[in-house]
Amino acid sequence: MGTTNQTVGEARRRIAENVRCLRRERGLSQEEMAELADFHRTYVSQLERCVTNISVDGLERLAIALGVDVLELLAPIETSKLGAKNVRPRTVARSRR
Repeated sequence: MGTTNQTVGEARRRIAENVRCLRRERGLSQEEMAELADFHRTYVSQLERCVTNISVDGLERLAIALGVDVLELLAPIETSKLGAKNVRPRTVARSRR
């Protein structure tokens, strides 16, 4: 089953909106979010603006930092907020490459 540009665009938009919404709900700046997930601030900005793609590993790091399941980052915008309140962000163990 192939993917269309519309499908790829929808997934990227969902991730962008969910990350932005969850980050703001937790009162985190892009810089703070980036530090928690071990990303650069500009990368978080690019994700939120749908400028760049993210790997599955990157999604896992964001989900851990935001205290949610990876699937919540991919959920339709309307349902992604369910269960997201009052969850504290956690730090991601930094991997050395």
